[in-house]
Amino acid sequence: MELRFGEDGLIAAVVQDRLTGQVRMVGHMNREALAATLASGRVTFFSRSRGKLWEKGESSGNQLLVRAIFADCDADALLVQVDPVGPTCHTGRPSCFFRRVDEAGVAAEEGRDASAFLEELGREIEARKQSTGETSYTRHLLDGGAARIGKKLREEAGELSDAISGETDERVASEAADVIYHLMVGLSARGLDLRAVSAALAARAGTSGHAEKARR
Repeated sequence: MELRFGEDGLIAAVVQDRLTGQVRMVGHMNREALAATLASGRVTFFSRSRGKLWEKGESSGNQLLVRAIFADCDADALLVQVDPVGPTCHTGRPSCFFRRVDEAGVAAEEGRDASAFLEELGREIEARKQSTGETSYTRHLLDGGAARIGKKLREEAGELSDAISGETDERVASEAADVIYHLMVGLSARGLDLRAVSAALAARAGTSGHAEKARR
């Protein structure tokens, strides 16, 4: 199916972090910009204000490395999945989408970047590092270090295993949520996040699990 560029010769391109699902920005491409993107593996847009092509990050170094491009059902919009290098927004934020719109239809001046729930949960876990163990269970776990976090992970994993064996779907989901939460706390304690885990999983894609284990 041929792509459908608009009367102005442009097609909208939504840029998405391929590992977190976060929308980083929206731009426009003409046929030349799309060809440049496909050839270089780096996102290139057509600037409507300047009337010319521009490669994202050409001056800042904050590039968008292309991993896949999809067209929507009508082939008149693109979804570009990328590995971002540095922040994407010119404000220095990871994403251009950080102004939450209120009930009056007004976009707030400041706010958190729009993100998927687990990424938001990761931010909340990081924020709890500023709390105290008396007021925050997350900080209580972090204060206990690897020993306390590891103990809870083993406990929650055991409860999930039992639930999978013979409890309701609701119990399985609930126990899985406990495991994921404690896993994320453990990652935070090591200075890691779910993006690092997703990257490790993505690196194994297309490889037999037996072969992958044999290489460890």
